[in-house]
Amino acid sequence: MTDPNYQPPATSGGEGWFSPGRLNVQVVYCLYLVSFVVGLTGIVGLIMAYVNRGKGEPWVDTHYTYAIRTFWIGLLYALISSILMVAFIGVILIFGVAIWIVVRCVIGLQKASAGEPIARPESWWI
Repeated sequence: MTDPNYQPPATSGGEGWFSPGRLNVQVVYCLYLVSFVVGLTGIVGLIMAYVNRGKGEPWVDTHYTYAIRTFWIGLLYALISSILMVAFIGVILIFGVAIWIVVRCVIGLQKASAGEPIARPESWWI
């Protein structure tokens, strides 16, 4: 039998995959990581970050800025490494770029899971 006084529990703000918030930031970072296997997911993550930047809480916006800069700086580093592949140094650098992207995504995922902002989202390093 059903209880006539039963009310379903309230949802917490309706945060979903595509609305600005913790879950969306985590999806962006995961899409970046999956882009090592399926290249287009990085672009999808970049679009999601651009669409949601400025719409969430301030700590979430630091993650969007960090993710956007990770994409563009990583692309720049990859292009420089590709040019330097004429010399052998480019092969080594491209692995360094991949490690740099993975480290930034893992740091972002950890901070997003804890609900913490990125300390220096404008950084070129880590």
